[in-house]
Amino acid sequence: MALAFALWGAEANAYCRQALLLALDVSSSVDSEEYALQRDGLAQALLSPGVKAALFTAPGDVALAVYEWSGRYQQAVVMDWVLLRDEATLRQAVARMLRRPRSHNQFPTAIGYALGFGAGLLRDAPRCDRDTLDMSGDGISNDGFSPALAYGAFEFGDTVVNGLVIGDAPDVLRYYGNEVIRSAGAFVETARDYTDYEAAMTRKLIREISVGVIGAAPRTRLSGSGGG
Repeated sequence: MALAFALWGAEANAYCRQALLLALDVSSSVDSEEYALQRDGLAQALLSPGVKAALFTAPGDVALAVYEWSGRYQQAVVMDWVLLRDEATLRQAVARMLRRPRSHNQFPTAIGYALGFGAGLLRDAPRCDRDTLDMSGDGISNDGFSPALAYGAFEFGDTVVNGLVIGDAPDVLRYYGNEVIRSAGAFVETARDYTDYEAAMTRKLIREISVGVIGAAPRTRLSGSGGG
């Protein structure tokens, strides 16, 4: 019991530099093969040498959570908040994510609702210096309210919302650039198709995890950790 209290106290006083929330598109436009490429590509990206270096060579922890989204009411947590303290916790998190079956496969694309769901998950995140939400998708929202209404209705604070557009449709890229990404420094990464998803996700994770690391100083302390 004394050891458990000691470990909890150490974790409660840890410094969390970033809460990173990843949102995966499972709408009807994503077939089973594409879904597998997306899920497995994310796993391989998280375990890549470049991402591990970005995660673990800077002071402080990164908190990670993952959810899937499609229609208005079709969002599902794949992995709740977990602190990535070292490579062992990262590998445990990836294994947990890979064990979860696909949540939905027959609903439209409701990006506004997906953003609102993400805002709720961010409220439960550990207290970190920065909050980042990543929206991956291959289409324009065609169900429910718009991203603009989501940003007006839900509390996002200083959260940076980045995008990963899958495919080469110029209208989708413009839509993400004009409607989805949010806050200073936000960006859109692109994957040519789902076979390019791993490489695109790797680039994006390295870029966003590395932001603000050089010369950064802790501003907040962790008040609690998420379960996984």
